[in-house]
Amino acid sequence: MIYVLTPEQTRASDAAGVARLGEDALMRNAGLRVAERLRAMAGRGTRIVAFAGPGNNGGDAFAALAELAFEYDCTVATESAPHASQARAAAEVRAKRAGVQIRKLPQDESEARKLLGDGIAVDGLFGTGARLPLPPAYRPLVRVLDARERLVLAIDIPSGIDALTGAVTDDAVRASATVTLAAVKPGLLLEPASEYVGELWCAQIGIDDAILAAQPRIFAALDNNAFLTLLPHRAADTDKRAAGAPLIVAGSAQFPGAAVLCARGASRAGAGYVTVATTSSAANTLRSHLVEQVVVELSDDSSPEDIADELVDISKHNGAVAIGPGLGLDDRTGAIFARFLERNRLPIVVDASGLFHLSKRLELLRGKPCVVTPHAGEFARLSGRGTIAPGTRVERLREFVDRTGITTLLKGSDTLIYDGTTVHINPTGTNALATAGTGDVLTGIVVTLLAQGLAPVDAARAGAYWHGLAGRQAALQRRIGVVAGDIIEALGAALPTPSPQSAVQRIR
Repeated sequence: MIYVLTPEQTRASDAAGVARLGEDALMRNAGLRVAERLRAMAGRGTRIVAFAGPGNNGGDAFAALAELAFEYDCTVATESAPHASQARAAAEVRAKRAGVQIRKLPQDESEARKLLGDGIAVDGLFGTGARLPLPPAYRPLVRVLDARERLVLAIDIPSGIDALTGAVTDDAVRASATVTLAAVKPGLLLEPASEYVGELWCAQIGIDDAILAAQPRIFAALDNNAFLTLLPHRAADTDKRAAGAPLIVAGSAQFPGAAVLCARGASRAGAGYVTVATTSSAANTLRSHLVEQVVVELSDDSSPEDIADELVDISKHNGAVAIGPGLGLDDRTGAIFARFLERNRLPIVVDASGLFHLSKRLELLRGKPCVVTPHAGEFARLSGRGTIAPGTRVERLREFVDRTGITTLLKGSDTLIYDGTTVHINPTGTNALATAGTGDVLTGIVVTLLAQGLAPVDAARAGAYWHGLAGRQAALQRRIGVVAGDIIEALGAALPTPSPQSAVQRIR
């Protein structure tokens, strides 16, 4: 599994690792892991130039190039480090002995570009302990370390981003790849810093899992193996209802497609018996698109109380409920929604129009097994606190969940899930999901996982992870023009296979 640790937790884990193995051993291991990734990026005759800061991040750069100097033309540009650790000093000695050229850090952008040429650049300037903004003397160097111009590998974090919040300074390294050491830092997965990280790899450097696991789980993220462990598996004798029987309350004459996408997403996520309850005005449209699912027609003329009671009756044969995709925004629908939520006892996921009706009735979900899945705009209304300011997604999510007790999946390229205990950051986000209807598909996935017995927070984080994998899979098949239906059809192919634990693991 992967660990997501704050900078403070990282420092505590590093200290425990040093006490056990020694700082020099950890730096050697870090150098080996970074060198592995540089080899994968380099071609024959490639020149590698590292910018090394005065601390241990710079020491990791020396340690990495010491491993590569027999194969590549390696240069480290650095400044004197009068207070360098013994491990950094030893790494510098090894690099010199291996034939690494040592130069002073360039004084300006022009000199830096000339030094780098067309080689691979390594950012070893600042690690997780750096204070932002960066010192003015380093900003010209950082501007040259730009993946839009050249291949750039960042050690631990790209210099100029906040390892905790994901905030980015005006001058920050934009990496092609980042090798983060021992544990993933939350800022690497959060916007806007995630756009500066490139491929994200987590390298084990000898700090025991027991040391990392001892830190409180403030943040967490799934990897493929952890996701597969969460995913329910059908027993040999499973029947169609035991395989997952969600009830989806969705659709209207104006928006029938949302209900179709949600229901089809549920089926492709493994539900054995999907029931869709919809209005009379939408029922025929849904039946023309849903062959394997059961469509139950709700009278447009019955009272809200009668419709809600009918939904409760239908739900006695189901394991979980999704409500909201494509529903009307009128008062009658709001009354049905409120009455049904009052009486419902099944795990429930509320999305889309359901969030509109929920925004003034949050107390209806307090203490119940539930997930709400807003995007930023819906969350602004739902939370009652307005638009989310940049860099405050985690703070705003925590405040809302701590106040309401509602497990929340806040959608975005850095989708967040929080249940009041741990903030789960989804690492599989992709811009392929930026198209109408993909949120309805996600709701279908989450309600299926709820119906199969997962707890709300587990259904939400596993659903988001799988949804992202499917988006990536669909984008491989169609470079442009991915639509929500493509995500549905990619769910099966997107399932990963278990993989052995590796010393360097790709995260995103």
